[in-house]
Amino acid sequence: MRGVERKVVLVSRATRLDEVLRRHQTLEQARYAVERLGGDFGDYLAEHRAYAEARTVLVDTLSAHGRYQVIDRSLLPNFIFAPDDVVVAMGQDGVVANTLKYLDGHPLIGVNPDPARFDGVLLPFQPGDFARILPEVLAGRRGARSITIAQASLSDGQSLLAVNDFFAGPHSHTSARYEIAFAGRSEIQSSSGIIVCTGLGSSAWMKSIATGALAVAHSLGAPDSGRYEPFAWDATNLQFAVREPFTSRSSSAGIVFGSIAKDEALEVRSLMGGNGVIFSDGIESDYLEFNAGVSARFGVSRRVGRLVV
Repeated sequence: MRGVERKVVLVSRATRLDEVLRRHQTLEQARYAVERLGGDFGDYLAEHRAYAEARTVLVDTLSAHGRYQVIDRSLLPNFIFAPDDVVVAMGQDGVVANTLKYLDGHPLIGVNPDPARFDGVLLPFQPGDFARILPEVLAGRRGARSITIAQASLSDGQSLLAVNDFFAGPHSHTSARYEIAFAGRSEIQSSSGIIVCTGLGSSAWMKSIATGALAVAHSLGAPDSGRYEPFAWDATNLQFAVREPFTSRSSSAGIVFGSIAKDEALEVRSLMGGNGVIFSDGIESDYLEFNAGVSARFGVSRRVGRLVV
């Protein structure tokens, strides 16, 4: 199919100003609500203006291209991408990660709408680059970086993907109870939940958990075991860590960290009567219930993300 015939889907997001206006209706009411809590409303306006200007640049380029569609990222769970679609995500980084898990080999162009504000690890391009980059992607002349994606498969038939990480545990600040099985061992645990991360996610939540654990161990007199090192985005393994495991007569803490190879899985059987969840990439509103009687297998997905570089 010729490049000009392919549809381009632009995934955008609401700004902080959009969100506060939904709650307070008018600009003056929004200003009062933000400033009453000590916020800088001028910063809200500046961020919104920069995002709107970047969006206009992208839409102008897409209009010249031909077939395109703009969707809000909240619609991603129900949006159907055509196999030959090219996808554009306009940051922050979370928009790229959230979009990737709904794609199946589609090239994704990450655009940073405000480089002075966002580091943009997953946003290698600026709005001014887009008119040059898009034709190259459509013509197949642009490379893409592979990103490993994780999958959670439940015994009730449901599944969920993660680009950064999974959380399995209680919906609120209570203890999770479950049976964990890995590498031929199993035990009953009580903790504040389990994190399973990809290479991309190893520089985020997992790094925080590991860094904190190493610092606590060192403060208690354990030998210095160095620092946690994230692993490659395209590595074919995952990592898991148990948060705050509690040992008792009925719970153990022998399986608290490990690497899950491509042909392996971490198995977790919920023992929670209610309030158990699994969600991915920090999107708590999009979760699977994980209560007693349900088991989950965490492993590497067959899907691979393609981030245009």
